[in-house]
Formats: sequence, C-alpha cells, structure tokens
Amino acid sequence: MLVKNWMTSNVVSLTADKSMMKAAKLMKDNKISRIPIVDDAGKVVGIVSDRDIKEASPSKATTLDMHELYYLLSEIKLANIMTKNPVCLSPEDTIEKAAALMMEHNFGGMPVVDESGKLAGIITDSDVFKVLISITGVLEGGIQIGFNLPNTPGGLVPVLDYLKDHGARIMSMLTSSEPPEKGMRHVFIRIRDVDKSALKKLKADLEANFDVLYFVQDTVHPVSK
Repeated sequence: MLVKNWMTSNVVSLTADKSMMKAAKLMKDNKISRIPIVDDAGKVVGIVSDRDIKEASPSKATTLDMHELYYLLSEIKLANIMTKNPVCLSPEDTIEKAAALMMEHNFGGMPVVDESGKLAGIITDSDVFKVLISITGVLEGGIQIGFNLPNTPGGLVPVLDYLKDHGARIMSMLTSSEPPEKGMRHVFIRIRDVDKSALKKLKADLEANFDVLYFVQDTVHPVSK
C-alpha cells in the first residue's frame, strides 16, 4: 500500500517568514498538529508542530501584559522554531516505510514531496492506523485466528486448504517478520463470521490439527463522525 493512496493532499502550509501566532491559529482552525514550511517555489524546507509552538511560547507565569505578549508572539517567525530539512517521504513509498520512520524518529507525521522536493501531501500516524484497520477488515467483524507455523515453503498451504475445505471465507491474512522461535512464524488469519455450532467445531478441529495461538471473535463498531 502506497503513501499516495492514504496521504492528505490538500495540505495547509506556510512560509518560514510567517509568525508563530499565525501557525498556531491555523492549527487550531484546521484541527491539525503540524504544518509543513515551504519556500516560494513550494519546496519543503521545514516543519512546525504544536509541540514546537508550545515550547517557544512564553510561560503562563510571564510578567508581560497582553499587548506585550501578542507583540512577542507576532515577532517569533517560523524560521526560528521549525525543524529544518525534515525527513520526507515520496508518494511512491510504502505505508510500511512511513510507519517505520515515524516509529524510529518519534514523528507524528511526515511531509510527502514529489521528485523536485515540492510539497505533495502529508501522512500522519492516524493515517497508518486507518491502513491497519482497512487491511485487517476488523470493522466487518469476523474471527481472527493466530497460528504458529513452520517457516518453510508451503508451510501455510495446509492451513489454507483446511479453511477452504471447511467453508471458511478469508478476509485478511498477516504474518509476523519477528518469529519467537527459529524456523517458525506467526500467521494471523481473519475469517468471516460463522454460526455458533460451526464455530465451535471449527475451533476444536483447528486446535486438534494445528498449533493455534488464539481464536478471537471481534465485534467492532465504527465511531460515527
């Protein structure tokens, strides 16, 4: 799954000469936590987060009066508080790469740029969560079964054949890249709901024939906006 299919393309951005106060207002009005900073050609030169603004803002214990405070905030430019030359992604990068970089650098979001370095979008940790929900199909319910299987060619075939022969309809399948023991791998398969009697038999048969880690029936209701 590619970044371009999940990023926000209509991105709020500012130039480095704009005030911190303007950035704070834009974040509040648009309910966002970060703003890419671009030059006059639209190329990304930095990024400012709500944390940057909080750290640069005067303490609540300041002795400044309201007029002095507003003057100070209007004089602080984004060039002075932004993270320069931020790590960026390409629209053709994978969501997995985006997630790995966010975790490695503790980012909540990253600018997406085209081949010339111009701003093309932004991808956030919320977008990564949406991808996880989408690829697992959890909002459709179903049953997730965790297996401990041999990490060999064709090691998954017996499970898939078994599920097919027993009328199970597969919704999604994931596998772990960090198995707990050598020569094995964890595989997580979500199947569509079945009636109670068939479910009980399927669970018993799977546990009798395979190394089943868990068998969970999910009921998740999407939150209305």
